Amino acid sequence: MSGSERGRWVWGAVALVLVGALAGASAAMWGGDRGVIPREAAAVERPMPTPTRTSTPTPTPVGAPADTTAYDLGTLPAVDVFAVLPALPVDDDPFGPLTGLVAQPGAAGAPVFATEGGEPVARLAHEQTYGGTVVPVITRHDHWVRVLLVGRQGVPGSGDPRQVTGWMRAADVTLTADPQRVEVDLSDRTFAIVTTPDASADGSVAPETSTLVATDFGSGAPGTPTPLGRAFLMFEDVVPQYAYTRGHPLVYLSVQSPTLAGFGGQSVAVTAFHYHDARSGAISNGCLRVSAEAIGPLSDLAPGTPVYIRE
Repeated sequence: MSGSERGRWVWGAVALVLVGALAGASAAMWGGDRGVIPREAAAVERPMPTPTRTSTPTPTPVGAPADTTAYDLGTLPAVDVFAVLPALPVDDDPFGPLTGLVAQPGAAGAPVFATEGGEPVARLAHEQTYGGTVVPVITRHDHWVRVLLVGRQGVPGSGDPRQVTGWMRAADVTLTADPQRVEVDLSDRTFAIVTTPDASADGSVAPETSTLVATDFGSGAPGTPTPLGRAFLMFEDVVPQYAYTRGHPLVYLSVQSPTLAGFGGQSVAVTAFHYHDARSGAISNGCLRVSAEAIGPLSDLAPGTPVYIRE
């Protein structure tokens, strides 16, 4: 091969390489299956994500729905110390806890129901002569509260005389915190006033405090026992004709005797704390006989304060 021929062969090979390179670049540019897509061509517009809304769970209603019926209270029997109301249920958990709240009807009074959401069976006044209108709350629901009440379902010998309860509409009452209760122990012959402190700013609650008020007292004799379970302070009064009290107040409870239909010529047999010279052992008609030093702190407690009487 001459020199000129070799030159022509070299330039021809170079030309073929250049043509092949240009062809490969062109295939890559136009989407050849072996080419590399340029960065500009790879940019694809993506849709913006739609934020997902988190729905707030709807609280599950607690208790029966609200009842806005305007009842005629004048047609309903009163809940008071003299009442015998067979429709009212007795307390089915006499040593159970309470809510720490008391309820009082508004100025017009309020209907009382045997069952939550049922028909009214009685009425409770805002105030009345012998108290019993500030009542402890057993259960609190959205629109209803279950409370302890005065009166009886029946009298001994013909019915159940134990502590009664009822339901009231939350809209009809004012709720107030009551941090205190009285604990009576018939076996140890002691009773104390227990106070539950308010919760602190961080939500913590300090331990309860218990103030021992009596280390001995008189209680019901075997035939006229002191009623057991939870009750509440109905009202306090000084009754001069009860000479045995020596001028000290009687602090009446909501619960009545389990064996006496009446007492002292009255149609009621209310249990009470009161002073008595003879005040040790099971000697009374059901009342709790205490010293002068003990009756003072009891009479200072607010109406509606719960009282637990245990064996």
